[in-house]
Amino acid sequence: MDLTNPDQLKVALELAGLRARKGLGQHFLVDQDSLQAVIGAGELQADDVVVEVGPGLGVMTLPLTQRVSKVIAVELDEELADLLLRDKPDNLEVWQDDVIKLDFRKLPDKYKVVANIPYYLTSKLVQLFLEAPKPPQRMSLLIQKEVAQRITAKPGQMSVLAVSVQYYGKPELVTIVERHKFWPAPKVDSAVLQVEVYDKPLFESDRSKFFRLVKAGFGERRKMLKNSLAGGLNISIELAGDLVLAADLLPTARAQELDMDAWGRLYRAAVKNDLLG
Repeated sequence: MDLTNPDQLKVALELAGLRARKGLGQHFLVDQDSLQAVIGAGELQADDVVVEVGPGLGVMTLPLTQRVSKVIAVELDEELADLLLRDKPDNLEVWQDDVIKLDFRKLPDKYKVVANIPYYLTSKLVQLFLEAPKPPQRMSLLIQKEVAQRITAKPGQMSVLAVSVQYYGKPELVTIVERHKFWPAPKVDSAVLQVEVYDKPLFESDRSKFFRLVKAGFGERRKMLKNSLAGGLNISIELAGDLVLAADLLPTARAQELDMDAWGRLYRAAVKNDLLG
């Protein structure tokens, strides 16, 4: 049965006594080219271990098992998890679990993530994997187009989300997947996002302090960076201005204009001047 065919997908759901649950963000991909784009962005090798989040009926799961040594499918929906366990290949493990509550220490030392992620989980899920004790080597994610664009933003359009991902890896928007290529169709288009995860973050930091600085910088986007930092770090405008200059930035700089090198300089200057506690 071809689960990328909407009619056959509906039959499969009916035979299993299931229905798409929008409350869980269940939108099934029904386009073979888009499916192959997600799998291809994983740059998979025969000896890879893949973690698939939200496998649903297994439209991507079975092709993955044919390409890699092992697939760990994490599915919240108990009925869908049970369905995946029927006649499963030997190299497939099904974990019926909420990925947000997952014990990431159970994951293997080396793995890749391939997933069609519910929109409402995207930012949280990406953060969890990137900050996990064992982060993935690469992620290939089918996510909301606007979120993918924010994650891959360049200086001038940066955000907390962009910095949060680009600190840990190199993101790339691979292709757009229009809304009509899902059933039921969501209200917005999607995109395939590839993230090549670095062996270690771009620069050493106390991560809680670094992201406190980042959030302070973006606290008031319409204001210059020094003003946002003054309010976010509870320091004087003069001290915040000195911090910006110490990081070799223009006095008129704004947070969305900074690249990752600039954030590194700003963090080191803030630590040197003991402004992050």
